[in-house]
Amino acid sequence: MKTTGDFALLLEGFFTKRLLAQRRASPHTVASYRDTFRLLLRFAEKRLERPPSKLTIKDLHAPFIASFLDELENTRANGARSRNIRLAAIRSFYRYAALEAPEHSALIQRVLAIPRKRHTRALIDFLIRPEIEALLSAPDQTAWVGRRDYAFLLIATQTGLRLSELTGLRGQDVTLDTGAHVRCEGKGRKERCTPLTKSTAETLRRWIKEQANGDETGFLFPSLRGGRLSPDAVQHLVAKHAATAKKTCASLAKKRITPHVLRHTAAMELLQAGVDRALIAIWLGHESVETTQIYLDANLALKEEILAKTRPVQGRRCIYRPADRLLNFLKSL
Repeated sequence: MKTTGDFALLLEGFFTKRLLAQRRASPHTVASYRDTFRLLLRFAEKRLERPPSKLTIKDLHAPFIASFLDELENTRANGARSRNIRLAAIRSFYRYAALEAPEHSALIQRVLAIPRKRHTRALIDFLIRPEIEALLSAPDQTAWVGRRDYAFLLIATQTGLRLSELTGLRGQDVTLDTGAHVRCEGKGRKERCTPLTKSTAETLRRWIKEQANGDETGFLFPSLRGGRLSPDAVQHLVAKHAATAKKTCASLAKKRITPHVLRHTAAMELLQAGVDRALIAIWLGHESVETTQIYLDANLALKEEILAKTRPVQGRRCIYRPADRLLNFLKSL
């Protein structure tokens, strides 16, 4: 049975039918979309003085959605990137609504026409080899937590797995025989295998042996209670050891180190080793080779090599003479 434009029914159908049943969206995507609509419904409840279950799609027209996006930027201090993520979730819902409630197509098309906001694309951060070594030396490996953190940081900087991929690894996902590798399910439910260096494989072998519970379905890097590490726990883990590493490596003080920076670090290590960007895209699980372009943009060493191959322009030296004071005054007007 099709809905007739009732917002509550449309939203429930969007999550249950479109995201979960048809698209089999990942938990990360579902959570992101859920948070977007929780924010939108709270904004609508406050602005329209009506409970979310009583809203209609006519209430959430293009000017209202635009005011919600402005509220995110002005009140919640969201950047353009976060705003665009929220807009993408809203657009996905309205594309679904266009099929389920075609009588509202004019309203829906105006919402879909709301543009993404352009933003400055900063160069990525990554660690160079001395900084990697300082970070890996930070965990206290005399303790269980320190050994876990060391193994986690090592595999993160060597494999370049995403945060969700790292925390989701289980014992059964690791192969330590000939052709040592880890298997993970990345974005778009795509499985991929990432090879391990001998030193990383040996570290994981010792770590897995220390677990010694015989349960390969358990998380490879568990929390203290044996469950999956949360994103906040990983952020804290990385920040704690980065703070320790800064005491021995001064250059780290100028960098904000996050789990995703470790992924960038793995990519830059491959790029600086001469690996083609198409292969790096496969390694990282990128949908498009163009996504890997950010590492070429940030690779100053590669640009310096290009500069060394050019012939410098032989300009003529001249002595600077300031212009007349009165002419400078007129120029400043």
